[in-house]
Amino acid sequence: MSDNILLTMRHIEKRFPGVLALNDVDFTLRRGEIHALMGENGAGKSTLIKILTGVYGMDSGEVTIEGQPVSIHSPQDAQNNGISTVYQEITLCPNLTVAENMFIGREDSAWIRRKDYEKRADEILEKLGIPTRGAKQLGRCSLAIQQMVAIARAVDMKCKVLILDEPTSSLDDKEVNMLFKLMRDLKAQGVGIIFVTHFLEQVYEVSDRITVLRNGELVGEYPVEELPQVQLVSKMMGKDLDELSSFGESGETVKEKNEVFYEAESLSSSQALPFDFKIHKGEVNGFTGLLGSGRSESVRAIFGADKVNGGKVKIKGEQVKITRPIDAMKHGIGYLAEDRKRDGIIAELSVRENIILALQVMNGFFKPISRSESEAFADEYIKVLQIKTASRETPVGSLSGGNQQKVILARWLLTHPDYLILDEPTRGIDVGTKLEIQKLVLKLAEDGVSVTFISSEVEEMLRTCSRLIVMRDRHIVGELKGNDLNQAQVMKTIAGGEA
Repeated sequence: MSDNILLTMRHIEKRFPGVLALNDVDFTLRRGEIHALMGENGAGKSTLIKILTGVYGMDSGEVTIEGQPVSIHSPQDAQNNGISTVYQEITLCPNLTVAENMFIGREDSAWIRRKDYEKRADEILEKLGIPTRGAKQLGRCSLAIQQMVAIARAVDMKCKVLILDEPTSSLDDKEVNMLFKLMRDLKAQGVGIIFVTHFLEQVYEVSDRITVLRNGELVGEYPVEELPQVQLVSKMMGKDLDELSSFGESGETVKEKNEVFYEAESLSSSQALPFDFKIHKGEVNGFTGLLGSGRSESVRAIFGADKVNGGKVKIKGEQVKITRPIDAMKHGIGYLAEDRKRDGIIAELSVRENIILALQVMNGFFKPISRSESEAFADEYIKVLQIKTASRETPVGSLSGGNQQKVILARWLLTHPDYLILDEPTRGIDVGTKLEIQKLVLKLAEDGVSVTFISSEVEEMLRTCSRLIVMRDRHIVGELKGNDLNQAQVMKTIAGGEA
């Protein structure tokens, strides 16, 4: 009903140099609903959110709240109009207490005692069912609790519209359920929630309606029960979903006839316990396990990203020493790290500069890649990987997450690796780009590249890998292949040890 409409955005348009980011986009949010905003990377979701929160100004269009036109030119304007955002990266201060984070910047009076703030915070936390205390240091709380504290801060600031931007990307299942309970409670109190996520199952678990954007334009708005998941994917991509029926059919039998490219015996690092591991030429294998199981620490040891403490490593049967990333690179190993913002992109540098970075390191900085060569390299991989960027000189930090990931992939592909380690290459990116990366992995394997693929999504690994190493508590507890390569067996092995 119209009297239940909380927020409208009508005919929103936004241009950047050389790019029409939003073209005549509409969006409607009702009181007491969870509304999923969906689309591939570069579809316009972030731009629409930034217009609503005052980070960007719109070129044309209108925003109304509770039927009244509003002007939002800054984040403070958004806050004054009851709009709050909780981002994927926590923007609070981990060195302060929960209470200090909840009230920082809006203290009623300098003389109010800390205990009064802590008491007030405890009341809000208890009301919202958030299991922490105001006196606790925020940095000692889990990521999920930190997300909830950010939400509690927004709620106490009388927000009407709550924007959750990828809030679950770093949470485990239990933490996700805690967050969803809080979202449902806020929905019952009449708060309108805009939910941005790349986890399709979560959309259907918690959302009431879905708005889909593609290439900066509105595809449509749908009640969640009227849009099956396969149709959602199709609308996001603008084409029928490739069911990936051929994925994984190359099989481990063929690959295991190939020579072993890399082999480690009792390899350990400052973060990884001793483990044995090998991968064949042209094989796609993976480390799987719950968050914190040790899978990322293991591949960091292989690449020399953490201090290597012991073990023997052979490449093509010959013993080698890999204690630093440059050692691994010189032996044909590339590594896409789990945290692309911390360990991957250099946000201030251009797409071109990020792409050539690994090759330049391998060549040595006394042998600089010429400008014309670097431009040719960048143009080639922008085309091959379909990186959406205004130009090769665009700062990579301004690209969407999926396109940043493609830039890092381009960086390693340019080195022509024999062995490529991909740690969470599809986290936080859209389903279309996920499929592109999975297809690329299998194409690399066909061309003889060995690939270790890590993903929190077990189904994705089953589609892509011919062998899975299962980890729990930083130990390898099983290895699955052939008929055992299914989700039930993965779960059983994680829960009970050897399959």
